[in-house]
Amino acid sequence: MANGRFHPSKLESSLACQANKALDLLAGKLEEDERTLGLAFPIYTDDQGRWNTQFASISAGYEGDSWSHGNWHCGFWVGLLLASHIHTGGQRFLNLARERLRLIEHRANDPHTHDIGFIFDSSAIPAWHLLGDSKYAEMALQAARCLRARTVATARGAYVSSWGPLNDPRGASSSAIDTMANLPLLYWAADYSGNASFRLVAQAHADFTWTNFVRPNRSTYHAVEYDTASGDRLRGYTFQGYSDESDWTRGQAWAIYGFTQSWLETGSQLYGERAIELADYYLKRLGEDPVPPWDFDAPADAGRPRDTAAAAIVASALLDLAPLLNDQTLASFYQKKAEWILMGLCSDYLANDPHRRGLLTDGCYSMPHRLGVSGATLFGDFYFVEALCKLLYPGRLRPLHGGRSVQSRVSGDNR
Repeated sequence: MANGRFHPSKLESSLACQANKALDLLAGKLEEDERTLGLAFPIYTDDQGRWNTQFASISAGYEGDSWSHGNWHCGFWVGLLLASHIHTGGQRFLNLARERLRLIEHRANDPHTHDIGFIFDSSAIPAWHLLGDSKYAEMALQAARCLRARTVATARGAYVSSWGPLNDPRGASSSAIDTMANLPLLYWAADYSGNASFRLVAQAHADFTWTNFVRPNRSTYHAVEYDTASGDRLRGYTFQGYSDESDWTRGQAWAIYGFTQSWLETGSQLYGERAIELADYYLKRLGEDPVPPWDFDAPADAGRPRDTAAAAIVASALLDLAPLLNDQTLASFYQKKAEWILMGLCSDYLANDPHRRGLLTDGCYSMPHRLGVSGATLFGDFYFVEALCKLLYPGRLRPLHGGRSVQSRVSGDNR
């Protein structure tokens, strides 16, 4: 394996046509939704296809013994607005993205959740990449400091705690597979600031996650509880999968995405090998349908809604994985699998019904909680659009290579 050897062939006209139609649909829906959302942000759609919304100011925290994630979706909306600006050239989308960024800016100081990575990697960093405005970079850098501060060092290794204040044992001991997809914020911060501690934390977390989350068959746990002193895994468990030992497909997608980004950002082939093993397991279980069930191990008689969000996350990851490979055959295989998934989403899962909000149907926010089942999820729409932009507008929403700070650094950071 080596960096930059494979170059995808020209995009098939049929997929290009379908991708353009999907982005056209997105732009129209965003304009419609912005007239009614006010200051709130979408999360997922209900049974009637209407957005459930939440203010960006709602942070994560414990409600009694239950954990509330707060609004971790708001950055994805900004990312969709920026993608629509790229696609249409419309200044209105850029203006809306700037306004929305002002609504989420204060969350850069949120110390209680790993989801700060999702919020700002999907919003402030693409805004910085597009506009070169240092205020967006500084916003993302502050968020990265909060994420880095969630590091828990143990005798066996270090990890980024996912949920809750670190002075609460429940928060300090928890980690989730989703955190792997929050790491890009730390990699970007290392490049932008010149402070290697951000990268060291991200790599330490990736290494510890591989040891403690990945099962021998290369499926993954959703969450792990650690002994914060020894670093021993006390248990692997789930909140959103079918069972603690089952293969929740979106969790597998987060792992594929996170290890691919770790290879892209570090150049370490070890992360590439891990991403390939995780992807191969997923694709083997996926079979001939481009969209997986919400959990590969959920029995058919228990209900097996699909999860287009998982499909979109994997497709986006595979589009980054393929160009990193020396092996032309393997690289072509992953590229074609990504395009096959995206073609399936474009052909069969677009929310063309004007009464249904969102871009993709058949997402599954949380089957155990019966939330957002078979509707749109904001994060699913974002990763779908991210993948389409990689095909149609390479380098516009995201840089083409590792190291997300493609503009020259405008300020240092020694904290």
